[in-house]
Amino acid sequence: MLQAQTHAWNHIFNFINFITLKCAVQLGKPDVIQEHGKPMTLSELVSALPIHPSKAQYVHRLMRILVHSGFFSQQNLNQEAYSLTQSTRLLLKDNPWSVIRPLLLLLLDPVLTKPWDCLSTWFRNDDRNAFSVAHEKIFWEYAGQDTRLNNLLNEAMSSDSILASKLVVSKCKRIFDGVNSLVSGEAWNYGQGHC
Repeated sequence: MLQAQTHAWNHIFNFINFITLKCAVQLGKPDVIQEHGKPMTLSELVSALPIHPSKAQYVHRLMRILVHSGFFSQQNLNQEAYSLTQSTRLLLKDNPWSVIRPLLLLLLDPVLTKPWDCLSTWFRNDDRNAFSVAHEKIFWEYAGQDTRLNNLLNEAMSSDSILASKLVVSKCKRIFDGVNSLVSGEAWNYGQGHC
């Protein structure tokens, strides 16, 4: 019985992992530590982050979750210090290989998480999808009218295309022997109806 309860609790509270990761990215934690050039103590991190002073006492809790989930590592030199992991490096703003950061910000945006909250309603009615239940319009119509969501979508799709292109060119070099130029076929401006 205890094992079953633990299993249920792990799934119930699993949302904490991805919400804290989104928070860390939005606050710029990975970028702040990267710019620092070496592990940062909690006090250094708190000083460098754009947070209200009354919230400083909670940063330690957030970092414990992020360390536990493998997105930061903790070192105990003279005091606790935090550094990046390989996974966190994928979340850096200026990482040319990062498709994770834009995708994380898109998929964890409230506009895209709200349909998951409407899933049971969708199963009970005849709407085409849960997004329509949540927002009373289809995704593409919504994205065409919401500039912020459109920008998130464009950035996520573009970064994914850039990574895929780099991987194909680097892993399949022989296929491209004799090719002098490539033209990208992407046109991710969904707000204007292009695809």
